[in-house]
Amino acid sequence: MNATAATRIERKPFGKTAAGEPVELFTFTREGAPKVAITNLGGHIVSILAPGRDGKVADVTLGYAGFAGYLADTSYFGCIVGRYANRIAKGRFTLDGRTYTLATNNGPNSLHGGPTGFQRRLWAAKVVSGAEGDALELTYVSKDGEEGYPGTVTAKVVYSLGADGGLAIDYTATTDAPTVINLTNHAYFNLAGEGEGTILGHEMQIEADAYTPVDATLIPTAETRPVEGTPFDFRKPVAIGARIDAADEQLKAGGGYDHNFVLRGKMGELRLVARVVEPKSGRVLEVLTTEPGIQFYSGNFLDGKVLGTSGKPYVKRGALCLEAQHYPDSPNHPEWPSVVLRPGQTYRQTTVYRLAVAR
Repeated sequence: MNATAATRIERKPFGKTAAGEPVELFTFTREGAPKVAITNLGGHIVSILAPGRDGKVADVTLGYAGFAGYLADTSYFGCIVGRYANRIAKGRFTLDGRTYTLATNNGPNSLHGGPTGFQRRLWAAKVVSGAEGDALELTYVSKDGEEGYPGTVTAKVVYSLGADGGLAIDYTATTDAPTVINLTNHAYFNLAGEGEGTILGHEMQIEADAYTPVDATLIPTAETRPVEGTPFDFRKPVAIGARIDAADEQLKAGGGYDHNFVLRGKMGELRLVARVVEPKSGRVLEVLTTEPGIQFYSGNFLDGKVLGTSGKPYVKRGALCLEAQHYPDSPNHPEWPSVVLRPGQTYRQTTVYRLAVAR
């Protein structure tokens, strides 16, 4: 590889935690690729600067204007989510005959690992050399009993930036006792630029023939329902806003889309699972993953109260999330792909967010 074309990472101070621990900001640059900034506080993706069809650059992911916003974040802007991404019903699950009670933070349920999940942790950071040049390796050791989860888990997340404009996120984890794990990144995207209105005009395609319906608390009902003939059919490109307000019980439950899609293809193999186009700017987001599911969230709980990176309010449906993961509440559904991790095993997951321009 031409050394001048490889990814380079610049690190600088970003702030300090409430305990006085220094936090850093890591900026990725590479010729022909978006400019990306990530912090080791929760692994938040702070910004992704990508050009449009006209060459103008915009930040296409939601964030905060300064470090204080990340300390107080409750929206999970661009962070690593764990130990368990998404919801676990009533904050309980049984593993090997023992029932574990988790911290609940979403009505009766546990969401995204609990109130002090991975997004609130300071990760040890190291710039490493990889196939694409510099990469950022983040490590966090989650102690036995943290937020109610069993086992001490050592999690590593590596961010790298490819020549094709893809931000690759490689996750691994090991444990010293049986546990459950489900990691993802909670990046919010608006391909017109953060704070630039809603994403209802974005056109999206998801490689999924089915999704998992939810109850009133957004917990899967255990059914796997075909998307055909429903507002959840994104097998061909369609505007996100085309059916979002349809008279559909599932859309009413989520206030829009907040559902897991059952992805085509073989779990464990990296494949293209979603594509989003913003017609005016021409920006394209492609999502590749090894995971069996993807949570599509249409920003239903954004309410305009948060002022983002550029000082603009983040309005309802002002961004979308495509969170590659195992299905919500899987610890309580042994019939679904397993989320159990045992000593001697290594959890692995790769997701790529690839930015491009439609000509």
